Amino acid sequence: MRNEPVTGFSVVLGPDYAGKSTLISALAARGVRCVSYDPGFVRPECSLVDDLRDGFVTRAMPGVDTAYSRDFVLTLLQTSVVYLRDQALDTGRGGPVVVDSYYYKILAKCRLTGLVNDRMFAWWRSFPEPSRVIYLDVDPATAWRRSDNGARLNAFEHYGAVPTWEGFRRFQIDLRRLMVEEIGTVPIHPVDGPDSIERTVAALRHTPRSGHAGRVDR
Repeated sequence: MRNEPVTGFSVVLGPDYAGKSTLISALAARGVRCVSYDPGFVRPECSLVDDLRDGFVTRAMPGVDTAYSRDFVLTLLQTSVVYLRDQALDTGRGGPVVVDSYYYKILAKCRLTGLVNDRMFAWWRSFPEPSRVIYLDVDPATAWRRSDNGARLNAFEHYGAVPTWEGFRRFQIDLRRLMVEEIGTVPIHPVDGPDSIERTVAALRHTPRSGHAGRVDR
């Protein structure tokens, strides 16, 4: 069962290399409180989140089914998901909150890479819903170029043991579909790219109502 939206809590979401980090940095520079597990956004007293995220990418993901079980690797991912939830719901510091991807993107990627635990996913899906999703889209070809033609990819961004254009393209298409599926009925405000800062700020000031938001090919 989905919970009621939390006032002031928004999510910025998009495929890999859509420009999400650039947009969030621009919002933060304008005084918007942004929550992310990306470097530079994790609160200093929560540095363990950085360590666990880096360990997942560099050590756990390459060791799935050899060094580590899938449930073990999922447990590492869950620390990031719960950190985002906790920070999103921290109303003590006041003001609107923008959350990087929430659980939507991680859950979609887990489904694509076979890291599946339905009980864990059911718990994530029970988290409070945001008021809106700011959706930043990008076509796979542009994203591939931004990744230095695959040189910057990690194992959680493509199909196959090694990065290839076809494995990346198919993964990103499927990722987009599953993220939109996970969003469900939450209002979506599409933006054109990281330069659309004014449109994003306007969306954050808008209280979404059913039928008044844009859609992203659900």
